[in-house]
Amino acid sequence: MDYPLSTGKDGIKIKPEKMESEKLYHCVYNDKVFLVYKDEQHFLNCYEIEEKELVDMIKLSSTPDEVQKILEDYIKKQNLKH
Repeated sequence: MDYPLSTGKDGIKIKPEKMESEKLYHCVYNDKVFLVYKDEQHFLNCYEIEEKELVDMIKLSSTPDEVQKILEDYIKKQNLKH
């Protein structure tokens, strides 16, 4: 299956028909990380991350699982669960 997010000179292209519900997808565009997921009701949710340290770590990752781990570790480190 093709990855549902792609970037180009015109911005980010999202193909929701290729997304699984409740699965997190990511892409890097203009030194920002964009996190997108489709919920159970098929609504798209998008979050933008600008924090340089986090963006740089995600840029170096090679798989979605690595990105997930980076985000989980960051949440724990920053105590963002509350």
